[in-house]
Amino acid sequence: MKPNELREMSVEDLSSRLAELTEERFRLRFRSATESIENPMRFRAIRREIARINTILKEKSTVASRESPVS
Repeated sequence: MKPNELREMSVEDLSSRLAELTEERFRLRFRSATESIENPMRFRAIRREIARINTILKEKSTVASRESPVS
């Protein structure tokens, strides 16, 4: 997904997508240990998308903390 598409998603959607990608990465890594992978570049794509999601989640939490006044 593109960063703009990810920014439009809610925090809950991003968290669920992150969980899906983490699970997919685990399954792919496990499968690669037992057999050859048809598309080894998928590792890179998953890793980069996880990084994008983590970055956007961090941006959203920073913006939310700035908007909430400290009493």
